Amino acid sequence: MEIFGYLASVLIGISLGLIGGGGSILTVPVLVYLFGLDAFLATEYSLFIVGISSLVGSFSYFKKRLVNFKTALIFGVPSIIFIFLTRNYILPLIPAEVVKVSSFVVTKDILLLLIFAGLMILASYKMIQKNIECQVETLAFQKNRTLLAAGEGSVVGILTGLVGAGGGFMIIPALVNLLKIPMKKAIGTSLVIISLNSLIGFFSSMNAVKIDWKLLTAISSIAIVGIIIGSQLSKKIDGKKLKPAFGWFILVMGIYIIIKEVLF
Repeated sequence: MEIFGYLASVLIGISLGLIGGGGSILTVPVLVYLFGLDAFLATEYSLFIVGISSLVGSFSYFKKRLVNFKTALIFGVPSIIFIFLTRNYILPLIPAEVVKVSSFVVTKDILLLLIFAGLMILASYKMIQKNIECQVETLAFQKNRTLLAAGEGSVVGILTGLVGAGGGFMIIPALVNLLKIPMKKAIGTSLVIISLNSLIGFFSSMNAVKIDWKLLTAISSIAIVGIIIGSQLSKKIDGKKLKPAFGWFILVMGIYIIIKEVLF
């Protein structure tokens, strides 16, 4: 199964490089179902894998001046704060057995995977729906765009802290629709935000788990190769055209996780 896991790691990187998000949503299922890690450890590993691969992927966008660092800070600061709070104070409060219904026990791992599956379904909807940009100028809250973006950054931080996903599927629409950033620059900025969020989240909570650096380095290296490939493909392929197909795949994966954890 590990061979399939390494192959999937390449796809994670390609997705991040090509569409700036979405790939990280696959990292935890790959770690749990193909590498056999428990859900909590998988979220920790996911932060590092997504963070380091996104950091590498952001370099090509930085060279092309397709990164808005001011926006990255608007999103990144509240995200980082809530990732730290979630990883270090909220997750430890979740008991090993959350609830028991007859013979079915919802453990902490199952709860995290169910939350993750819900996030995957939400991500798939965002990817499948037609790309309709809001006309922000006509909205009453135009002056509060930055505040709304920071608020969404906080939500992304909580989700990233809980399940180890980068949240690119939420970040990019917010950058485009709320802050009116062009798509290419939104992708580059998203990669910077994801890398900051994920790496700081990882290093702030890594002492809570035992890290297998050999495995983590191997998976991360393969994901980095994938993101380099994805960045090169983005010059020839419009990532927006691939998002719906990828969204359907994410939807199927999310439903599979729910069925597997609840019924089996």
